[in-house]
Amino acid sequence: MLAAGLITASVIQAACSADTSNANTNTNANLATPLAAATPTPGTGRGDYTEKQATEERERAKESKETIGDTLDDAWIHTKIVAKLIADSDTPERKINVDVVNNVVTLRGTVDTPQAKTDAEKIAKETDGVKNVVNQLKVAPAAKATPKTGKAAKT
Repeated sequence: MLAAGLITASVIQAACSADTSNANTNTNANLATPLAAATPTPGTGRGDYTEKQATEERERAKESKETIGDTLDDAWIHTKIVAKLIADSDTPERKINVDVVNNVVTLRGTVDTPQAKTDAEKIAKETDGVKNVVNQLKVAPAAKATPKTGKAAKT
């Protein structure tokens, strides 16, 4: 035990000696590895959003039959609103089309309740950069599953 203590003391003394030529070796070695950059999300800020990301967002929007204007702001606003709608359990993002042109948002589609329509509009209006929201959402309660009884439903 005494020998281990002496060895430890020697190592500590050597580490603290006046020779500091290797003091920053590990620090500098870490700098050789590029820092991982976070993918910009609605929370990281508009300044981090790139034209490449805007192009990718426009392609995703086009697949969903949505429209995004040519500006970086329009793509950024679309990204933020869609992310907020996904995060809100009361707004069915998959049923809501979000169009953004010249910082004006148009919401299209069908939602189950008047509250979902109101919530979606509120989310869009509270998004930074939005000048106006045109809410074209329709309210149609979700169809309830019909029990399989073998009888035709009465209309």
